[in-house]
Amino acid sequence: QVQLVESGGGLVQAGGSLRLSCAASGRTFSSYVMAWFRQAPGKERHFVAVITYQGDRTYYADSVKGRFTVSRDNAKNTVYLQMNSLKPEDTAVYYCAARLPPNVVMSTTAYDHWGQGTQVTVSS
Repeated sequence: QVQLVESGGGLVQAGGSLRLSCAASGRTFSSYVMAWFRQAPGKERHFVAVITYQGDRTYYADSVKGRFTVSRDNAKNTVYLQMNSLKPEDTAVYYCAARLPPNVVMSTTAYDHWGQGTQVTVSS
């Protein structure tokens, strides 16, 4: 069992940057695959990025590749999403999610634990 709390969202102008954090509490954070998803109003929740439990591999949605970076600090029980070159279409609620390894799947149904989300708004 793990609890997740996202933070770092806010309003930013196009081309700017934000760093989201996901703080975890509970057992064995380092044993979880961690992922980021996002959901815009009226849209489905979509995969953004995922990182293996060891932090040695990362995968990204094509829409954010080259702009976003996911990382983790297991000593701090925290996963991050660095977002650069933000675009208005990045506007969404961003969610942190966790699942047991080894799979790094990109489907919402594969994740057992979710945070409450943090709003990211990119103005044009």
